[in-house]
Amino acid sequence: MDDDHLHLRLKAYEGRPAAVAGVGRDPVNAPMIRHWCEAMGDANPAYTGPDAIAPPTMLQAWIMGGLGGPGGPGGPGGTHEGRARAYEELLSLLDGAGCTAVVATDCEQEYARPLRPGDEVAFDTVIESVSSRKTTRLGAGYFVTTRTEVRVGGALVGTHRFRILKYAPAGSSGRPQAGTAAAATGTAAAAPTPAAATPAPAAAAPVAAVAEAHRPESARSMGPGEPAPPRQPGEPVESAPPRQPVEAAGAAGLRPRPVVNRDNAGFWAGVGERRFLIQRCAACATLRFPWLPGCNACGSAEWDTVEAGGRGTVFSYVVMHHPPFPAFSPPYAVGLVELAEGVRVISGVVGVPYDKVRIGMPVELEFQVFDDGLTLPVFRAREGAA
Repeated sequence: MDDDHLHLRLKAYEGRPAAVAGVGRDPVNAPMIRHWCEAMGDANPAYTGPDAIAPPTMLQAWIMGGLGGPGGPGGPGGTHEGRARAYEELLSLLDGAGCTAVVATDCEQEYARPLRPGDEVAFDTVIESVSSRKTTRLGAGYFVTTRTEVRVGGALVGTHRFRILKYAPAGSSGRPQAGTAAAATGTAAAAPTPAAATPAPAAAAPVAAVAEAHRPESARSMGPGEPAPPRQPGEPVESAPPRQPVEAAGAAGLRPRPVVNRDNAGFWAGVGERRFLIQRCAACATLRFPWLPGCNACGSAEWDTVEAGGRGTVFSYVVMHHPPFPAFSPPYAVGLVELAEGVRVISGVVGVPYDKVRIGMPVELEFQVFDDGLTLPVFRAREGAA
């Protein structure tokens, strides 16, 4: 079966249900809102007090099925419980075609009204579209988009579009196998892989142009950081960043390549110049990271950037033991680093054994080269910090 034939079979699933009559595992509630806001560092007063609403971006949190899936820890209910046979068949068809890996690429949400504690959500999901075969740095595969309508008491409160890439990992087969549909049971959940949280390589000039297009001419330096001056033609870049240790370099080719899109292209252009750029709202000067289309404080869509000084502290961290992934050698530490400018970033903590990482540990930014196409910001424990 060639790609066109496979695509025709995949397209036949468009418009068919992916989840039917799903219900949220928990009513909208204040403790989950509080934990979310603490994790995000969001102190907006709209999310506290007797008239509190839930942050709009929690929309998906109320309909997620949890790690256990059907019959797993936490009891029944949730996304997996209501997964439709058509969606299982679609995923199995892709698995049978060699697209056994999956990565979440993006989501879009629309809000009809705020959710409040006590609201009980219900939802239905349809398979909205399946792309033709695409070749990405992760491998070749197909983008699958689902659309979920979330309701309370029968009234629409929001729409959640979620897109995944089902692909054949580069270096495995190199090309999806045009196979037959597998049995429509036992398909693995379409959950994000480590690639979803891994920075991407910078793409130089084209993405830099994207960043400049959003920068208002009137925006000037203010706030906690210095403005990010444009690098002049011919200006040397700082000293060459360190390369990965030899033992990790062998796996570097398998390291997932994150997606550069119109919202984060300017950040990766900065990484390409060994600069860590933070967005700053042109209206209220609030700094934000990761990059977003608009300010989460005032809603302005205008912004410029400031360059991080590079110093920070470990705000929190986890030690990864599982799941194993060929590009990484567990156990290793992943830190939530709070920069001196006040924003937080998830990244690797290097230069210290994983079991020596501690909250409050001072770290310093550096750029690590994994191969010719992949440079990532990481944070090295400062001397004497362990």
